[in-house]
Amino acid sequence: MKTIFQTSIILSILILAFSCKDTIKDTYIINEPIYMSYDELRTPVNTKSAQDIIQPGKLYFKDQHIFVNEYMLGIHVVDNGDPSNPQILKFIEIPGNVDLSIKENILYADSYVDLVAIDISDLDNIREVARIENAFPYMIPEYDEGVVEQIDEEQGVITGWRKVERTVEVDPQPYYYRYYRGWAEDMTYANVDYSASAGGSGSEFGTGGSMARFTLYDNYLYTVDISQLRLFNISDADNPVMESESYIGWNIETIFPYDQKLFIGTQTGMLIYSLSDPSDPEYISEFNHASSCDPVVVEGDYVYVTLRAGNLCGDNESQLDVIDISNIQSPQLLKEYPMTEPYGLGIDDSILFVCDGNAGLKIYDASDPMTIADNKLAEYPEINAFDVIPLGDVLLLIGTDGLFQYDYSDLENITQLSFIPIYVHD
Repeated sequence: MKTIFQTSIILSILILAFSCKDTIKDTYIINEPIYMSYDELRTPVNTKSAQDIIQPGKLYFKDQHIFVNEYMLGIHVVDNGDPSNPQILKFIEIPGNVDLSIKENILYADSYVDLVAIDISDLDNIREVARIENAFPYMIPEYDEGVVEQIDEEQGVITGWRKVERTVEVDPQPYYYRYYRGWAEDMTYANVDYSASAGGSGSEFGTGGSMARFTLYDNYLYTVDISQLRLFNISDADNPVMESESYIGWNIETIFPYDQKLFIGTQTGMLIYSLSDPSDPEYISEFNHASSCDPVVVEGDYVYVTLRAGNLCGDNESQLDVIDISNIQSPQLLKEYPMTEPYGLGIDDSILFVCDGNAGLKIYDASDPMTIADNKLAEYPEINAFDVIPLGDVLLLIGTDGLFQYDYSDLENITQLSFIPIYVHD
């Protein structure tokens, strides 16, 4: 499958398992962990001058600034006061960072196993104001085929691997870890903090793309991993408190807040939770589909889901599904549309933006969910598109080549405003 840049997902994998009962002694090429100590990890975040974007991940927008995750390294801050001339301002170093959300002037980000809160009210004095240690499960990075050496969590977090030859006695009992994988093979994120949908004030919350695992609603930050939903109370924005974690299923991928509800995508369907009490999300219903990766967005009575074939999530056809949620207790599949390699998507006042991988960006009038394919407004096949954020008149798009912005205020004359390239260094 064609590579779409790197970020991360969290999966559960079996590292070793042997059927015999005795230990096995043999010579292997071992993936030996490279550790970062917890003391080093928990050094307050540091800010550097502008840097090239090399391996982008999540995309986020807040108060005329774009925030671009650099996979596992930190966050680029981009001044977008003039969308035709965006300028990279700063780079916030955050080891192990994948996801982010922003409330008011506080940026929340994961840093391997920790959640950090960062004050960005003064971009010349960005500073860490709080940290919740061990807020998230221990994770391991993607690795090549082969045996993984026994992991010692006490040594710190794992930042990479060394290949070494070693004769070892292998315990036949299996052990499990979650691990980070890059965008090269798969993506399973969703987080769209559309401010109006989330009940925010427009300036209180930022806006994310459709491929993240953090989202905001009311006084809470919600995060998902492969099986858990976590709630952080952020009523005091610079002093987050972890309130709860609960098992909600398996192979959880995406989360989207809309109309006092959470729409949670999984590899086999979508879960819907009520946020009538934001401190205690309550299960409402679910919709099941064939195994697949599936970012989700919602507008009105319709959920839009992209399903992608030929990846770790499943072998079904690549398609766009439209789900009717007018009866929230019983979601129903309304229509399926074939796609090539769909990833992220966005919806704005019935204008649907679909990132169809190496088939490019596709823009549709979705006013009639039954005729979306017949109402294509524009397409850009030359872009390997990954995720989008529609902002009313301006569309942010991130793809293999870089960060694009389009003016779609006139749907008959959509124009490119700017482009920030991604630099791949040898």
